[in-house]
Amino acid sequence: MTDQAVDTHTAAEGDLERGRSAPAEFVGRQRELKELRADIERTGLDTLAAGKKPPRARVLLIAGRPGSGRTALAEELAGQLAGRYPDGVLRAKLAEPDGTRVPTERTARDLLEALDYPTPPGAAEDELAESLRTALSVRRVLIVLDGAADADQVEPLLPDSPECLVVATAEGPLTGIPDVRPCTLGGLDTKSALELLSGCTGSVRITVDPRAAESLAELCAHQPAALVLAGGWLAARPKASVAELSKALRHVPDDETATADPLARVFRFVYESLPSPAARILRLLSLAPAGLADPHTASALAGCSVSAARTTLEDFTALGLVRPVGAQREQYEVPGALHPLLKALTEVQDRPAELQLARARMLERTVRLLQSCRAVTEPDGSPARKKLAGLPRALRFPNPAAAAQWLRLRQPALLASARLAVADGELDTLARRLMAALTRALVAHRGTQAAAPELYGIHTLVLDVAARRELPREKAAALLNLADLDAQTGRTQEALARYRSALDTARAAADPYATGRAMESIGGAYQELGDWHRAADWFGRALAQRLARDERVEVARLYGRLGTVHTYAGQYGEALRSWRSAAAGYRKEADVPSYARALSEMARVQEYAGRPEESLGTCRQAVEWARKAEDVRLQAALQVRLADTLDRLGDSAAAGLHRAAAERMLGEELHGAQ
Repeated sequence: MTDQAVDTHTAAEGDLERGRSAPAEFVGRQRELKELRADIERTGLDTLAAGKKPPRARVLLIAGRPGSGRTALAEELAGQLAGRYPDGVLRAKLAEPDGTRVPTERTARDLLEALDYPTPPGAAEDELAESLRTALSVRRVLIVLDGAADADQVEPLLPDSPECLVVATAEGPLTGIPDVRPCTLGGLDTKSALELLSGCTGSVRITVDPRAAESLAELCAHQPAALVLAGGWLAARPKASVAELSKALRHVPDDETATADPLARVFRFVYESLPSPAARILRLLSLAPAGLADPHTASALAGCSVSAARTTLEDFTALGLVRPVGAQREQYEVPGALHPLLKALTEVQDRPAELQLARARMLERTVRLLQSCRAVTEPDGSPARKKLAGLPRALRFPNPAAAAQWLRLRQPALLASARLAVADGELDTLARRLMAALTRALVAHRGTQAAAPELYGIHTLVLDVAARRELPREKAAALLNLADLDAQTGRTQEALARYRSALDTARAAADPYATGRAMESIGGAYQELGDWHRAADWFGRALAQRLARDERVEVARLYGRLGTVHTYAGQYGEALRSWRSAAAGYRKEADVPSYARALSEMARVQEYAGRPEESLGTCRQAVEWARKAEDVRLQAALQVRLADTLDRLGDSAAAGLHRAAAERMLGEELHGAQ
């Protein structure tokens, strides 16, 4: 399959390499570029009416059918104008490869992430749109919004700052956005069309038969996408003439996948020139999540080796069927204009069971790569690293840095893969494994806090699957995870509602772990809300369950949480009893650091209760245990507390000694850290 991945066996090696390393450059559209640049400076209708500076960013619209080169024109314009926008160029795709609208919430979050602007997990669309406008209000950026369906999709993303510029592409007008500047694309002019062909094939075949070249351009309706495919086919066959290709295109029959549309006709001809293994790989790329594929994705979809898939993707690039994403050529995407054509081919030529099997292979490969991605972060000699050593070389990462780079590069496709797997509904077992592996990999490489926005989306998907499959344990776990993220971002009431739902679900599933965690989390939510009575009640319920299960470490910890809320409520007697119980539990478990901290809290409560002598004794005892635990910071804090207590008792000299000791401890720790 490697040698016959694409029908290029007649091509000279030099021609093929040139086609791969030098894709067609942007040509033509000079009139459109001039008009678009002029529109930036032109006074808008709102400015004429109000007589003042426009309140929002100028919006330029590049409208045209798929394949007309609207995205390429937007990128060319952005490249020419980039120097005028010192805060950079932002890009966002507003449509999935199959034409599905991308939710505004996801687009706004991606743009905010590109700006390094913090985005709370689970934030609503309106909140994210407002955050985006706030972030852009102090920046001068150019935003390219590709594939807008209508004005409602663009309007929430528009900056309020007139210092910014938005370039949107769409198939039709964006009615509803005031003073939008449209530029409607047709085909290229003949000179530019021939220049585009020459860039693919070399100039000789174009200049020796200019009439045939013009005829080919007309057959392609001067559409850039169709011309690139035609040029790629010619580049792969240096002995074929332009006239032969024109004649062959005229004889392509019209059917379900090759209509009168010039792009569909050229694509059908190029597709049918491929050997069947390569044609099958190309069709199956329509299943790639977010339209993004790497050699592993193509290999899993087609059931071939990774090296064969890599070679095939490179050959597809030379033919203009896919294009590399990024300079490293580690990822490829199918042009948006070709995606519906590939999807139509799969519906005709592949059985549903075969497509489902291809999806399953892709998900299974993704799960194994994610497991490898996480395992490489484990210490040498750990069970995960030993298991990693047994994987095929193609599935292993050489080091954590390489794994992190792969995860960053593939993150959009990985998240899209999870969404598609859940929406499919037929591969829920694989979908659950994928989301679990993705969660662990993100946490291992980025940490829980940094990955919180992505984790929120994953837990939401897990909840959808668990509800659909009636899996109460997984539903309870997803609710708890979502509630934790809500609580971390200050949405305490929302978190409380989710914790209660998780408790009901966990009780129905007879899941003691989730039940206990939910009760404790409800107590924590009430504590955050300042409702000490309800917080103590729920901590008490969680404590009773832990006592019944003889979970001693958890019992000690919950006694400490009870002591904290009793202290906040001013119930010092109850607080002291709880902290004594916590201290006793930690001492039985030989947990010296926790025992020292429990004694420290007891001393604090005794001080609040107006018992300075008792507080002094407990605090000295805590200092000794903190010294045994080698907790310098706790020792220093306790020395300060001793000093404050001694001041209240009138012994200022001893208080000064303890403060000096605290300063010395912290200074030594700081020096040691350096």
